[in-house]
Amino acid sequence: TPQAIALVFEDQQLTYRELNNRASQLARYLKKLGVGPEVLVGICVERSIEMVVGLLGILKAGGAYVPLDPTYPKERLRFMLQDSGAPVLIIQQAFFDVFTHHTAKIISLDTDWETVGRESESNLAVETSSESLAYVIYTSGSTGEPKGVAVSHRAVNRLVMNTDYVQVSPPEVIAQASNVSFDAATFEISGALLNGARLVLI
Repeated sequence: TPQAIALVFEDQQLTYRELNNRASQLARYLKKLGVGPEVLVGICVERSIEMVVGLLGILKAGGAYVPLDPTYPKERLRFMLQDSGAPVLIIQQAFFDVFTHHTAKIISLDTDWETVGRESESNLAVETSSESLAYVIYTSGSTGEPKGVAVSHRAVNRLVMNTDYVQVSPPEVIAQASNVSFDAATFEISGALLNGARLVLI
Protein backbone atom coordinates (compact mmCIF):
# COMPACT_ATOMS: atom_id res chain seq x y z
CA THR A 1 0.00 0.00 0.00
CA PRO A 2 2.49 2.65 -1.14
CA GLN A 3 -0.08 5.45 -0.94
CA ALA A 4 -0.94 4.72 2.70
CA ILE A 5 0.30 7.29 5.22
CA ALA A 6 3.41 5.93 6.93
CA LEU A 7 4.61 8.87 8.99
CA VAL A 8 3.06 11.96 10.57
CA PHE A 9 4.76 14.80 12.44
CA GLU A 10 2.81 17.96 13.28
CA ASP A 11 1.50 19.21 9.90
CA GLN A 12 3.80 17.00 7.81
CA GLN A 13 3.14 13.51 6.53
CA LEU A 14 4.75 11.00 4.17
CA THR A 15 3.27 8.01 2.40
CA TYR A 16 5.11 4.71 2.44
CA ARG A 17 6.30 5.42 -1.11
CA GLU A 18 7.59 8.90 -0.20
CA LEU A 19 9.30 7.64 2.94
CA ASN A 20 10.94 4.79 1.05
CA ASN A 21 12.09 7.11 -1.75
CA ARG A 22 13.73 9.58 0.64
CA ALA A 23 15.37 6.80 2.64
CA SER A 24 16.69 5.26 -0.59
CA GLN A 25 18.21 8.57 -1.68
CA LEU A 26 19.98 8.92 1.65
CA ALA A 27 21.09 5.27 1.53
CA ARG A 28 22.69 5.75 -1.88
CA TYR A 29 24.50 8.85 -0.63
CA LEU A 30 25.72 6.97 2.45
CA LYS A 31 26.97 4.09 0.27
CA LYS A 32 29.20 6.58 -1.56
CA LEU A 33 30.70 7.45 1.83
CA GLY A 34 31.53 3.79 2.48
CA VAL A 35 28.51 2.80 4.57
CA GLY A 36 27.66 -0.89 4.29
CA PRO A 37 27.18 -3.94 6.52
CA GLU A 38 28.56 -3.52 10.06
CA VAL A 39 29.49 0.14 9.42
CA LEU A 40 28.18 2.36 12.22
CA VAL A 41 26.58 5.72 11.50
CA GLY A 42 25.90 8.19 14.29
CA ILE A 43 22.65 10.12 14.09
CA CYS A 44 21.99 13.26 16.14
CA VAL A 45 18.68 14.69 14.95
CA GLU A 46 15.66 16.12 16.76
CA ARG A 47 12.37 14.21 16.61
CA SER A 48 11.17 14.89 13.07
CA ILE A 49 10.37 13.37 9.70
CA GLU A 50 14.11 13.65 8.99
CA MET A 51 14.93 11.50 12.03
CA VAL A 52 12.98 8.54 10.65
CA VAL A 53 14.32 9.09 7.12
CA GLY A 54 17.82 9.10 8.63
CA LEU A 55 17.33 5.84 10.54
CA LEU A 56 15.84 4.06 7.53
CA GLY A 57 18.46 5.46 5.17
CA ILE A 58 21.23 4.04 7.34
CA LEU A 59 19.55 0.63 7.43
CA LYS A 60 18.86 0.63 3.69
CA ALA A 61 22.55 1.34 3.04
CA GLY A 62 23.32 -1.77 5.08
CA GLY A 63 24.76 0.17 8.01
CA ALA A 64 23.82 0.26 11.68
CA TYR A 65 22.75 3.42 13.46
CA VAL A 66 24.03 4.85 16.73
CA PRO A 67 21.32 7.16 18.13
CA LEU A 68 22.72 10.28 19.79
CA ASP A 69 20.09 12.23 21.72
CA PRO A 70 20.71 15.94 21.06
CA THR A 71 19.49 16.78 24.58
CA TYR A 72 22.38 14.84 26.14
CA PRO A 73 25.39 16.77 27.48
CA LYS A 74 27.98 17.48 24.77
CA GLU A 75 30.59 15.42 26.60
CA ARG A 76 28.38 12.32 26.56
CA LEU A 77 27.58 12.74 22.86
CA ARG A 78 31.25 13.11 22.01
CA PHE A 79 32.13 10.08 24.13
CA MET A 80 29.54 7.87 22.43
CA LEU A 81 30.61 8.92 18.95
CA GLN A 82 34.27 8.38 19.74
CA ASP A 83 33.68 5.09 21.56
CA SER A 84 31.55 3.70 18.73
CA GLY A 85 34.12 4.64 16.12
CA ALA A 86 31.34 5.63 13.70
CA PRO A 87 33.03 7.01 10.56
CA VAL A 88 29.89 8.86 9.40
CA LEU A 89 27.55 11.15 11.33
CA ILE A 90 24.11 12.43 10.35
CA ILE A 91 23.03 15.65 12.07
CA GLN A 92 20.94 18.75 11.76
CA GLN A 93 23.03 21.88 11.31
CA ALA A 94 22.08 23.14 14.78
CA PHE A 95 24.28 20.42 16.32
CA PHE A 96 27.32 20.90 14.10
CA ASP A 97 29.35 22.65 16.82
CA VAL A 98 28.99 19.67 19.16
CA PHE A 99 31.08 17.49 16.84
CA THR A 100 33.62 19.92 15.38
CA HIS A 101 36.55 17.99 16.87
CA HIS A 102 35.51 14.59 15.52
CA THR A 103 36.88 13.08 12.33
CA ALA A 104 33.58 11.53 11.16
CA LYS A 105 32.20 12.55 7.77
CA ILE A 106 29.22 14.75 8.59
CA ILE A 107 25.94 14.92 6.67
CA SER A 108 23.56 17.70 7.67
CA LEU A 109 20.04 16.68 6.66
CA ASP A 110 18.77 20.24 6.55
CA THR A 111 21.64 21.82 4.60
CA ASP A 112 22.92 18.89 2.50
CA TRP A 113 19.58 17.50 1.32
CA GLU A 114 19.81 19.34 -2.00
CA THR A 115 22.81 17.13 -2.78
CA VAL A 116 21.36 13.99 -1.21
CA GLY A 117 18.09 14.56 -3.08
CA ARG A 118 19.86 14.14 -6.44
CA GLU A 119 20.35 10.43 -5.74
CA SER A 120 18.07 7.82 -7.28
CA GLU A 121 14.89 6.93 -5.39
CA SER A 122 15.14 3.27 -6.45
CA ASN A 123 15.75 0.56 -3.85
CA LEU A 124 19.25 -0.78 -3.25
CA ALA A 125 20.15 -4.45 -3.28
CA VAL A 126 19.99 -5.89 0.24
CA GLU A 127 23.44 -6.70 1.62
CA THR A 128 22.54 -7.45 5.21
CA SER A 129 21.50 -10.69 6.90
CA SER A 130 19.45 -11.39 10.00
CA GLU A 131 22.67 -11.46 12.01
CA SER A 132 23.89 -8.08 10.72
CA LEU A 133 23.91 -5.13 13.09
CA ALA A 134 20.82 -2.92 13.02
CA TYR A 135 21.89 -0.47 15.71
CA VAL A 136 24.13 0.13 18.71
CA ILE A 137 22.43 1.77 21.67
CA TYR A 138 24.26 3.07 24.73
CA THR A 139 23.41 2.23 28.33
CA SER A 140 22.74 4.98 30.84
CA GLY A 141 26.19 4.64 32.35
CA SER A 142 24.72 4.61 35.87
CA THR A 143 27.31 2.04 37.02
CA GLY A 144 30.23 3.63 35.17
CA GLU A 145 30.88 4.73 31.61
CA PRO A 146 28.08 4.13 29.09
CA LYS A 147 28.51 0.95 27.06
CA GLY A 148 27.29 0.27 23.55
CA VAL A 149 24.90 -2.68 23.16
CA ALA A 150 24.81 -4.22 19.67
CA VAL A 151 21.37 -5.25 18.33
CA SER A 152 20.88 -7.39 15.21
CA HIS A 153 18.13 -7.30 12.59
CA ARG A 154 16.94 -10.67 13.90
CA ALA A 155 16.37 -9.15 17.34
CA VAL A 156 14.37 -6.24 15.90
CA ASN A 157 12.20 -8.59 13.83
CA ARG A 158 11.65 -10.85 16.85
CA LEU A 159 10.46 -7.85 18.85
CA VAL A 160 7.79 -6.66 16.43
CA MET A 161 6.86 -9.40 13.94
CA ASN A 162 4.45 -12.30 14.57
CA THR A 163 4.44 -11.74 18.31
CA ASP A 164 2.14 -13.34 20.85
CA TYR A 165 1.69 -10.17 22.91
CA VAL A 166 0.52 -7.55 20.38
CA GLN A 167 -0.88 -7.58 16.87
CA VAL A 168 -0.09 -4.51 14.77
CA SER A 169 -1.77 -4.14 11.38
CA PRO A 170 -2.26 -1.38 8.75
CA PRO A 171 -5.29 0.32 10.39
CA GLU A 172 -3.30 0.91 13.59
CA VAL A 173 -1.80 4.26 14.57
CA ILE A 174 1.32 4.01 16.73
CA ALA A 175 2.60 6.93 18.81
CA GLN A 176 6.36 7.47 18.68
CA ALA A 177 6.84 8.99 22.10
CA SER A 178 10.06 7.38 23.36
CA ASN A 179 13.51 8.88 23.12
CA VAL A 180 15.23 7.38 20.07
CA SER A 181 18.19 6.52 22.32
CA PHE A 182 15.91 4.22 24.32
CA ASP A 183 14.98 0.70 23.15
CA ALA A 184 11.24 1.40 23.42
CA ALA A 185 11.61 3.58 20.31
CA THR A 186 12.59 0.45 18.37
CA PHE A 187 9.23 -1.10 19.13
CA GLU A 188 7.36 2.07 18.20
CA ILE A 189 9.18 2.80 14.92
CA SER A 190 9.80 -0.72 13.63
CA GLY A 191 6.56 -2.03 15.10
CA ALA A 192 4.61 0.48 13.04
CA LEU A 193 6.58 0.52 9.79
CA LEU A 194 7.29 -3.22 9.51
CA ASN A 195 3.58 -3.94 9.94
CA GLY A 196 2.16 -1.28 7.63
CA ALA A 197 0.74 0.90 10.39
CA ARG A 198 0.89 4.68 10.71
CA LEU A 199 3.63 6.18 12.90
CA VAL A 200 2.83 9.49 14.57
CA LEU A 201 5.76 11.36 16.14
CA ILE A 202 4.71 12.99 19.41
